[in-house]
Amino acid sequence: MYAMSAMKQYQSVNTNAQLVDATPHRLIQMLMEGGLTRLAQAKGAMERNDVALKGTLIGKTIDIVGGLRQGLNLEAGGEVAANLDSLYIYMTTRLVEANRKNDPTVLDEVAGLLREIKSGWDGISQQG
Repeated sequence: MYAMSAMKQYQSVNTNAQLVDATPHRLIQMLMEGGLTRLAQAKGAMERNDVALKGTLIGKTIDIVGGLRQGLNLEAGGEVAANLDSLYIYMTTRLVEANRKNDPTVLDEVAGLLREIKSGWDGISQQG
């Protein structure tokens, strides 16, 4: 993962965060946490028929997923990075579809995928 890319992406969606002491690993965790938060907020906006807010929040989630994707080192990461890259592309496509179709089940699907990735990522920090 490229730490600067992750930090820039996190700053773009969460300008009040204290990033000075965050490790590159923690920055990725923060991006994932931010994505999950935005997904939950977007689902709430969708349920309230707040179209503008829903679109904004799904857009921020797409930006976060894009930041996670940009942070991948496809050369050094091998098959794992390639699989994550494909999964992030899929998640982005599904988020666009969720926004277009106003479908909260798609938001749940993407949140589940992101939680699964985050769980693995969190496990890495517990090993180190």
